[in-house]
Amino acid sequence: MGDMANSSIEFHPKSQQQREAPHAGGFGCTLAELRSLMELRGAEALQKVQEAYGDVSGLCRRLKTSPTEGLADNASDLEKRRQIYGQNFIPPKQPKTFLQLVWEALQDVTLIILEVAAIVSLGLSFYAPPGEESEVCGNVSAGTEDEGEAEAGWIEGAAILLSVICVVLVTAFNDWSKEKQFRGLQSRIEQEQKFTVIRNGQLLQVPVAALVVGDIAQVKYGDLLPADGVLIQGNDLKIDESSLTGESDHVRKSADKDPMLLSGTHVMEGSGRMVVTAVGVNSQTGIIFTLLGAGGEEEEKKDKKGKQQDGVMESSQTKAKKQDGAVAMEMQPLKSAEGGEMEEREKKKANVPKKEKSVLQGKLTKLAVQIGKAGLVMSAITVIILVLYFVIETFVVDGRLWLAECTPVYVQYFVKFFIIGVTVLVVAVPEGLPLAVTISLAYSVKKMMKDNNLVRHLDACETMGNATAICSDKTGTLTTNRMTVVQSYLGDTHYKEIPAPSALTPKILDLLVHAISINSAYTTKILPPEKEGALPRQVGNKTECALLGFVLDLKRDFQPVREQIPEDKLYKVYTFNSVRKSMSTVIRMPDGGFRLFSKGASEILLKKCTNILNSNGELRGFRPRDRDDMVKKIIEPMACDGLRTICIAYRDFSATQEPDWDNENEVVGDLTCIAVVGIEDPVRPEVPEAIRKCQRAGITVRMVTGDNINTARAIAAKCGIIQPGEDFLCLEGKEFNRRIRNEKGEIEQERLDKVWPKLRVLARSSPTDKHTLVKGIIDSTTGEQRQVVAVTGDGTNDGPALKKADVGFAMGIAGTDVAKEASDIILTDDNFTSIVKAVMWGRNVYDSISKFLQFQLTVNVVAVIVAFTGACITQDSPLKAVQMLWVNLIMDTFASLALATEPPTESLLLRKPYGRDKPLISRTMMKNILGHAVYQLTIIFTLLFVGELFFDIDSGRNAPLHSPPSEHYTIIFNTFVMMQLFNEINARKIHGERNVFHGIFGNPIFCTIVLGTFAIQIVIVQFGGKPFSCSPLSTEQWLWCLFVGVGELVWGQVIATIPTSQLKCLKEAGHGPGKDEMTDEELAEGEEEIDHAERELRRGQILWFRGLNRIQTQMEVVSTFKRSGSFQGAVRRRSSVLSQLHDVTNLSTPTHVILSAANPTSAAGNPSGESIP
Repeated sequence: MGDMANSSIEFHPKSQQQREAPHAGGFGCTLAELRSLMELRGAEALQKVQEAYGDVSGLCRRLKTSPTEGLADNASDLEKRRQIYGQNFIPPKQPKTFLQLVWEALQDVTLIILEVAAIVSLGLSFYAPPGEESEVCGNVSAGTEDEGEAEAGWIEGAAILLSVICVVLVTAFNDWSKEKQFRGLQSRIEQEQKFTVIRNGQLLQVPVAALVVGDIAQVKYGDLLPADGVLIQGNDLKIDESSLTGESDHVRKSADKDPMLLSGTHVMEGSGRMVVTAVGVNSQTGIIFTLLGAGGEEEEKKDKKGKQQDGVMESSQTKAKKQDGAVAMEMQPLKSAEGGEMEEREKKKANVPKKEKSVLQGKLTKLAVQIGKAGLVMSAITVIILVLYFVIETFVVDGRLWLAECTPVYVQYFVKFFIIGVTVLVVAVPEGLPLAVTISLAYSVKKMMKDNNLVRHLDACETMGNATAICSDKTGTLTTNRMTVVQSYLGDTHYKEIPAPSALTPKILDLLVHAISINSAYTTKILPPEKEGALPRQVGNKTECALLGFVLDLKRDFQPVREQIPEDKLYKVYTFNSVRKSMSTVIRMPDGGFRLFSKGASEILLKKCTNILNSNGELRGFRPRDRDDMVKKIIEPMACDGLRTICIAYRDFSATQEPDWDNENEVVGDLTCIAVVGIEDPVRPEVPEAIRKCQRAGITVRMVTGDNINTARAIAAKCGIIQPGEDFLCLEGKEFNRRIRNEKGEIEQERLDKVWPKLRVLARSSPTDKHTLVKGIIDSTTGEQRQVVAVTGDGTNDGPALKKADVGFAMGIAGTDVAKEASDIILTDDNFTSIVKAVMWGRNVYDSISKFLQFQLTVNVVAVIVAFTGACITQDSPLKAVQMLWVNLIMDTFASLALATEPPTESLLLRKPYGRDKPLISRTMMKNILGHAVYQLTIIFTLLFVGELFFDIDSGRNAPLHSPPSEHYTIIFNTFVMMQLFNEINARKIHGERNVFHGIFGNPIFCTIVLGTFAIQIVIVQFGGKPFSCSPLSTEQWLWCLFVGVGELVWGQVIATIPTSQLKCLKEAGHGPGKDEMTDEELAEGEEEIDHAERELRRGQILWFRGLNRIQTQMEVVSTFKRSGSFQGAVRRRSSVLSQLHDVTNLSTPTHVILSAANPTSAAGNPSGESIP
């Protein structure tokens, strides 16, 4: 791998290349040659191509491919190419093995403490003190124990170890299945990414992994390039190479200036064809990933891999941001190269900025740390009290001396106290919390797949439940994105339906057909329907499809026109982009002159028209007055019907007056209008109902669209986004900007706060407007709660807004790769109703976790208090270590499974969203927790102190060391577990509902777990014996235990009767961190807390950060010294890639450079961040 990296940087001198071995496999280029070619840029690259191959078609000949026909689609040839030049696939990092996961689970602090305790206990039990002195050492081993029992001293230690192993295996298994799920998800995302290539002269969509060197690929606006290649022919192609170079300016590519296209870069404008020259690990992105050790060769380092990826991200994030003030998309086309989303989430948690850590995670971390601290204090107090009590009783009250031979006996006592302390801690720390969250999220993600939501980032699922605002695109999300021309204005006549071809002058008809057929992407076509009676298939840009459909409706065909003027004969193309809002194509006329066809948004293009065709097809003047007339009489009525209006125009240039083609404003001006057409995009039938659900659930839906304001308003009214009689705003982008900017043109938050609450429709908006709006709503602090914003988008230009939003939805069908990369959830059916389902699942996750918390905290409170008071009053915890661990298993692992997998119900959509700062534990939940705790404590203490009288059995209190288990304590343990089981049913409802059984059979997992736990409990009590400190119970005793357990359900009803509003004294817990209360100190502390809570950054990782920082610096230094083109280019590119490889926060303007706190340790390790080692 080392040599490979070097070879990619080395600059091959000419002579060496001529001497290379005969060309591989009959192709005219070797792998090394192609790799060194792709290292070059711009003029250098062009010169190299000309020297070595003559031109690009020479390169194609060497690669045995045709620039127009592509490869012959035969399997043996493709296979041969894969063997010689590699596959387009970067081998993923090995998943963590089960043993590694077990090892990680063992790192848990409480478990380590337990293991130590157990081992010490085991060691001591094998050491038998000399018997005679037992009197001297006090009443340590009073007569109750005979030989057989003394032998059984090892059982407790062994049982603790066994239960630790159980917990570890369960945790590891969970992690393992989670990882497996992610890999599955990941590969699904990858298989869905397809790319257009030409094979046998046919356009085919092939999966990205199937691309081979020599393929001719079609690139178009919005693509993420999957392999390196050389441009054969391009129209106005602009590429965003920031993911590789860190330069945010778009790079112009053309076959005669800079033909090099690199994998992992985004096409921001234009279209073209390229011949693929490097794939997989040999492509530029592949080389970088290999350098990062993502390639399969790095087996021995594979465990460092994840950390390293993070390291790159952390250490160089700041630098990337300095370099790249503008919008930098994260480059993750090759996500397979990491362990899927796991690093994503680790990265999210390891970073403090708001978007990175989900709302829930923040609240949970805080809560877990609080509970853990409380538990630690309680357990410490327990141990101290026990030790003091024992010491005072033995040495002060009884006045004994510490004798050497008694030491082991006393130590055994201390170990026992220590173990009790640890069990209190184990029960107090809710280590099931992360488990519950993960299970709940993983379960939801799996189910959401069925609801057409492909979740890319786990947290998005839960954040969606808190959404208070959705900013939706119009086209494709609210509408069907199946466009048809329904009205037109041709030759001075406004046709309300498609005109008969005979009604039109042949000249107009001919011009119209040519203007539409030629001036649209040749990849856009209308194909015959797949099934009888279905609608014709629309391929490519939908607006263009509508126009081509119009040509077909006029009984003409666009294909012959295109065959007559093929794509490579087009003289110049100005492709569509969000700034121009128009597209123009220039062709050469037979007489040597030129003709320009243009189409675009009518209000923009009509301003450039000076003539219009009348009914005979002759030109007549078109003055501003006529234009205003036309807008009033034709365009506005069309727009009010919800139609998108497109103007089609042309212009002729004579052979003598060839203009400067680069001066676009001059070329596209002085036009003659041929027609204005109104395109309908019908509202999806299910959308109005979905929007009504959102509004009922307290979510405001806003529509942000590029269409004009009348069209937008008409569609918004059809969808129900605006209702007559409401107080709302519909603004155009210009007006919106005027209202939110001050005199200097800067955006002011308080101005924005006046606008957004009432804004429902933003029309004619640019991508920056969308980003501004989203950012403004998220940053706003005016309302009673902070807003959580979801955004839908499909275009490349939506990337910044999708990244800025709390949850970004990209369209799976219509969406460009760029949008998908920036999003959190992909809607596989492009449908707004799927968003409503996502809200439902998100709320369900939140509720599941609250249910789990409500259950777990009750157990925690009770178990800790029982162990604590029991230990202080009777010198022995009524619940033994092993029993505590069993309770822990029930309440953590099993309960998290049972409660986290409740399916969602429609009723979730009837309440308002929780918002960012609502506490996790509401008053109602607090009431339930404390109410049930009171019941359980009363029962347990009653049993503890008067239970032996009630059941007429021997008291279990003050039993000596190693005494056999008593029935008394077994009953306490059994009752405790029974109460938990029935309380688990209570915990299914958190909003104070009465019917706790509602829908219980809809959740088989829950029923299985409750019954399974019950069965195991019977086995433990009846046959657990010494290891579980249980003695078998009679039927009558069992029935009493059950009776008390069922009492929980009755008591639950009693609690539900007490109105929460009366209990002002109850505090809520688990607030999210407020916006302003995070001081620097707290931020630092927050980092620490997160570190403890998730234990994600290990020391090794931090060393990686530093190492990478240094390597990077060295590379840069070297590159500064060696200014030999290729070498320096490679190095500079590589170092900036490292910086870009991971999340680079989107910045809208160069002025907002945010430096996020990278891991504090790495910063400390290398304060300047740039110092040369």
